[in-house]
Amino acid sequence: MSKALERREKQRGALIEAAERMIAAKGLAGLKTRDLASEIGIANGGVYNLVADVDELILRVGSRTLARLDAALSNAESAGDPSPREALVRIAIAYCDFAAENLELWRSLFEHRMEADKELPDWAVSDQMALFRHIYMPLSALFPRRSPEELSVTARSLFSAVHGMVALGLEQKLVAVPLPALRNEIAVLVRAAVEGLVAREKIGSS
Repeated sequence: MSKALERREKQRGALIEAAERMIAAKGLAGLKTRDLASEIGIANGGVYNLVADVDELILRVGSRTLARLDAALSNAESAGDPSPREALVRIAIAYCDFAAENLELWRSLFEHRMEADKELPDWAVSDQMALFRHIYMPLSALFPRRSPEELSVTARSLFSAVHGMVALGLEQKLVAVPLPALRNEIAVLVRAAVEGLVAREKIGSS
């Protein structure tokens, strides 16, 4: 790699890290390219020599956030009772804890909207979809007769339920729920959902 390319890659890395810190501190609304350029010592327009646009910058930060979330969920999977139901409970609680500990970065994953005529790049879609394996794998053990498509729908539905509880529970408004209570309620929800799905599966196969 030439010195020029090496310098560019270092600047690009510094830009993404600076954007991550800015979003963590101020949320997406606080992300200012002029301030980022000043922080890493480049010209105001130099940001766009390192990333295509602000969308790419936010997605690159999101990719780093998703990688850390992936690691947290992987740790939760192997941290206790190996039964699929309890693994799903731990994964859901780990998701809640990660969101609470990385609130603005986590929010930015869902608040960011691409322009109407732009599509998510393949690498960003891949980063997002990879996390569903944490839910899909325990569900496939619980429901071996279901097709991959059916398991995918169930995984997304269970995620949506947990995500909704986390999103509302962590709101800094009247609907906020203390974190210990939120963790307990999420565990209750996941266990009840799995028990209901198992019961329905038994009825359907009888």
